[in-house]
This record gives sequence, C-alpha cells and structure tokens, in this order.
Amino acid sequence: MLTKLLVDAHKKHPSYGYHRLAREVFDQTGWVFSDNLAHKCCKSAGIRSKARKGYIAPGEESKIFPNEVQGCWNATKPVEIVVSDMTMFKVGKKYWEWTILLDTFNNEILAHSVTDVPGSNKPYYDCLAVLNRLVFHTDQGAVYSSKAFCQAHTQYNILRSMSRGGTPTDNPIIEALNGWMKEELYLDFDLDHAQDVPALLDQYVFFFNNQRRHAALGYKSPVQYKTELGFP
Repeated sequence: MLTKLLVDAHKKHPSYGYHRLAREVFDQTGWVFSDNLAHKCCKSAGIRSKARKGYIAPGEESKIFPNEVQGCWNATKPVEIVVSDMTMFKVGKKYWEWTILLDTFNNEILAHSVTDVPGSNKPYYDCLAVLNRLVFHTDQGAVYSSKAFCQAHTQYNILRSMSRGGTPTDNPIIEALNGWMKEELYLDFDLDHAQDVPALLDQYVFFFNNQRRHAALGYKSPVQYKTELGFP
C-alpha cells in the first residue's frame, strides 16, 4: 500500500525524490515510516526523480560591487539577504526570460516577472519595488551591472553584492533552485503546453511559496516556515 501511494505521488510530482514523496504520503495519511523504507519502496517500484542535476571554476571579482555575502547566507530574519537571477526556458517555439527575487531566509519568491521579448530589461525593474534595507546579491549579468539599473535603486537602502564572474557557486541558493523550478514547471506543471505562461508562473509561485516542501526548511513551505517562527 505504501508503495502504491508513493507511485501515485510520483505521478503527480515526477521531479520529487523519495524524501519529498515520503513527506507527501505522510501528510496525506499520517502514517509514520522511515525514509529508508520509502527509499526501498521507491527502488522496488522503479521510482526515480526525473530532475537532473553539475561545477564551474570561480571567475573574477566584480569591479562594480564586491561579493559582500562571501558564502555567509545565514539570514536571521525575512528580507535581510535577497538574491536575484534570470532563467530562460522554451515553450513551443518561443523563448521566455523569467526574473526572480528570492529571500534567502526562507527561500520565498518575493517578486517575479517574465517576458517573451529577448533581452528585455523590464522584468528586472518590475521586481525592484520589494528592495529596501537589505543585502541584494546577483551575478554580473548585463542588466544587473548596467548604470541604469544601479541608478534605479539609489532611493532604496540596500547593499549591493555580486558573484564572481561565471561563478554560480557564489549564488548557490537561487542557482540550485532555478534548476529545480524549471524541472518542476516542465514535469509537474506541464509548462511545455502552457497557453498562458505568465498565469502558469503565478500559479507556480503560489505553489512554491505556500505548498512546496523544502528540505532545507524541514520540509515546510517558505510561508509556513516563516509564520511558525513568528514573522508576518
């Protein structure tokens, strides 16, 4: 019976590994069982996460903003260290560019914006409104490094920080989640056949913040984790 429930959960979330599948079954049934048993059941049923996972040597320090984080991602409260990145995906014959602002305290997506206009900087600016009194860490992408973008947030009380060139390990939280999010969007939300990409991304962000279980948060959602710690 446990194996069947894990199979059903895998069909719903093919990107999930056995830890998160086990949590799905626990929340559904209340059954208490070990991760080892879940692993054995998944192995016997041939269940494997369809998500794929890779290292790049560090590059040059930014000449515009130094790396202020330096690997210290231990935010003590919400909206203390915020990271941003852009990821690209293809739906049908069209490419989309999706910009995300992520709170490293609880992995919550604070803002997001998407465009099908190649090279557009609009999504980056759309996300700026949430920035104030925080460390804002990004890579050295063209928009993040541009004078226009730097001037656009001068009215905010923020400390800019940048990864070394071509060094995704300097921005590990969002870089790691970017891959997972794309896998989930294609495998679990059928992004390939989306008729309304912005609406699907809104739906996914709600799921990500309120329902998706994060291993780093004790298999709680970002909102649940933050709320249980007493933050609004």
